[in-house]
Amino acid sequence: MPTSLYSQYSDQNSFETKRAKLPLIPPYLQPGIDHQLTYGVNFASAGAGALLETRQGLVIDLQTQLGYFKNVSRQLRKQLGDAGAESLLSRAIYLFSVGDNDYTLPFEINSTVPHSYSPEQFVGLVIGNITTVVKEIYENGGRKFGFVNMLPISCFPSAKALLGGGRCFEQITPYVKLHNKELPKLLQKLESELKEFEYSLLPFYSFLDQRINHPSKYGFNEGKAACCGSGPYRGIRSWGGKRGVKEYYLCKNVSEYAFFDSSHLTKSANQQSSKL
Repeated sequence: MPTSLYSQYSDQNSFETKRAKLPLIPPYLQPGIDHQLTYGVNFASAGAGALLETRQGLVIDLQTQLGYFKNVSRQLRKQLGDAGAESLLSRAIYLFSVGDNDYTLPFEINSTVPHSYSPEQFVGLVIGNITTVVKEIYENGGRKFGFVNMLPISCFPSAKALLGGGRCFEQITPYVKLHNKELPKLLQKLESELKEFEYSLLPFYSFLDQRINHPSKYGFNEGKAACCGSGPYRGIRSWGGKRGVKEYYLCKNVSEYAFFDSSHLTKSANQQSSKL
C-alpha cells in the first residue's frame, strides 16, 4: 500500500522478491498487468500518506489505493472463480509502509495542522485511516499483513536541513514515538478481534537509528549526511540540479553512505533492511 519514500521501498521490494525467488511486483497502473495479478500487485504511490490531505492531488491517496485493490479482487474472482480467488487472497501478504509523509509535510509547508491538533489527536487520525483500510482488506479476503514502524524521520538529512544547526527536528519526534507506540496496540487488537488475522511488524526505527548514529558498525562511513544533495548534511533536495538549487554534491562511493539523498536510503542500506 502507500509508500512514503520515492525509491526506497522499490529497492526493498526488489531485494525481498529476489530472496523469495519471485518476480518483481509490478505497479497496478502498469499497462497489460491483468495477466500478472496472481504474482502480486504494487499499489504504492510515491509521497503518499494515510491522510487524504497529504499531498492531495499530487499522489494516489490511501483510499484510492484501496479501491484499486478491490478492483483486483473482483478481477481475480472472474479469472479464478470465488474459491480460487479467496484462496489466493488469504495466502497473499499485504505490506504497508505509510505515515511519515503525514507527519513531516505539515512542518515542511508551515501548515496550521500542528497547532490545530495535539500529537495524540493527529496520530489518532493516521492510525484510524490505516485501521479502516486494513479491515477493508480483511473483509475482502486478506489475512496476512506486514508493517514497518515509523523511521527516525526527525533525524533525516532533510529534517536537519529544515531546522539548521545540525540538530534533529525534534518537533516531529513526538508524532513518531506515538505512532510507534500505537501501531503495535492496533495490530494486537486486530489479532484478537479478527479470525486468522496474522501480522509482522518490522523494527525500522531501531534499524535506521543505529546506522545513523553508529554507521561503521554496519559497514558505512557516514550515517548522518546524504551522498547526494545540497546544503547542510546535503539535506536540500536539488534533484541533481534539475529543480531550483543548481549546485549539488555527489559522493564518490555511494556504498559508504546510509542515505543516498535527503530522505532516501542507499542500495546498501536497503539491502540490509530487506533482511530484517
